[in-house]
Amino acid sequence: MTPESAPGWLHLGEDETVVWHSRPHPITMGAGLPAGVALALVGFLLAGWGSTGDGSTLLVALGVLCVLAGAALALAQYVVWTNTRYVLTSAELYKKHGVVSRDVTQFRLDRIQNTSLRQSPIGRLLGYGELTVYTAGSGEPELTFERVPRPERANNALSMQLEAAVNRQSANRR
Repeated sequence: MTPESAPGWLHLGEDETVVWHSRPHPITMGAGLPAGVALALVGFLLAGWGSTGDGSTLLVALGVLCVLAGAALALAQYVVWTNTRYVLTSAELYKKHGVVSRDVTQFRLDRIQNTSLRQSPIGRLLGYGELTVYTAGSGEPELTFERVPRPERANNALSMQLEAAVNRQSANRR
């Protein structure tokens, strides 16, 4: 991703490049996605059954309502998932989320004091974890990437960029 091809919410500097980017693991959509799909399928069955020769108009209407409700539920889960992004550049760390309104949190790499990676047993099994960033002057987590797919890759990329930022600062002080 170059500064010219970056999405509108991501403002890359002239020498800044994207090192790593992701969205949360699909498990983030939770039970809402399969529940929505299942409800829509039940709706199709009801509508199909109601539309047979001696079926009921009420059954068809109920089926259509189930299809619409299920599709809306599944779509809402998907839209929230696709509108959450995690980005690591050569200079900053970004987290964007929001559908109607947009919330972008960003930190310069030189402000990051510490990071932690946490994976539950289920997260290890399914390949996701939580990457937390602490900044200088704060004991509380400043930024958490929830359910990051392949979190060890994200953590390694972040560690390499933090090391590069420290090396750049040292070189600039000389």
